[in-house]
Amino acid sequence: MPERFLITGGSGGIGSAVARRLAGAGYRPLVGYARNQAAAIDVAQSCGGVALAIDLCRDDAIDAAIRCIAEGEIPLAGIVLAASPPPVLGPFGRIEPADMRLQWQVNVMGPQRLLAGLIKQCLRLRRSGIVVGVLSAAMGDAHRPASAGMGAYVVAKHGLAGLLAVVAAEYPWLRVRTVRPGFTATPMLTAFDSRFLAAQAIQTADVAADKIVAQIVEEVRP
Repeated sequence: MPERFLITGGSGGIGSAVARRLAGAGYRPLVGYARNQAAAIDVAQSCGGVALAIDLCRDDAIDAAIRCIAEGEIPLAGIVLAASPPPVLGPFGRIEPADMRLQWQVNVMGPQRLLAGLIKQCLRLRRSGIVVGVLSAAMGDAHRPASAGMGAYVVAKHGLAGLLAVVAAEYPWLRVRTVRPGFTATPMLTAFDSRFLAAQAIQTADVAADKIVAQIVEEVRP
């Protein structure tokens, strides 16, 4: 029986492609979704997986998902953290508290609770597992600054990077990896005004989703 692999945001552009690619690599995807159940079911049916409700904004929903996974007889191989609200564009001084809370909840607080529960109840039993976090090139790096005008999103992605760094330090037997896609040709790109994309010299298909998915699946390989 194929091992299971949880994908949060599994009904989204990158998440759904990851689920299909993981199925092709021999895993059984758990297609996590918060609200778009129909899309998650479609993805699951297309790749032999299972749609799983997991709203990272609700502790009770996270705990229910953990219980569901832990009670299953098929081992959990790992988790891909692909869920994220789209960025809300605007200057740093006008970041709305509600936007910051949402980004932080979905990218940091929810994943922390989810990983803590799954490590304790599933992965630690075999002292084996993989965690892949989908970050963003908008965070910047040693060679380029962070993207301006999408503050809450960038801050939250840095929070996720810190979360994963702590997980790697405290559970050295886990394989913890990250990918940092740029502006990817997925439905999330519609969150950006065309003038913003033009100002950033970004093409609609700047980064093909397949390329990012291939990077994620490569991190999963033994």
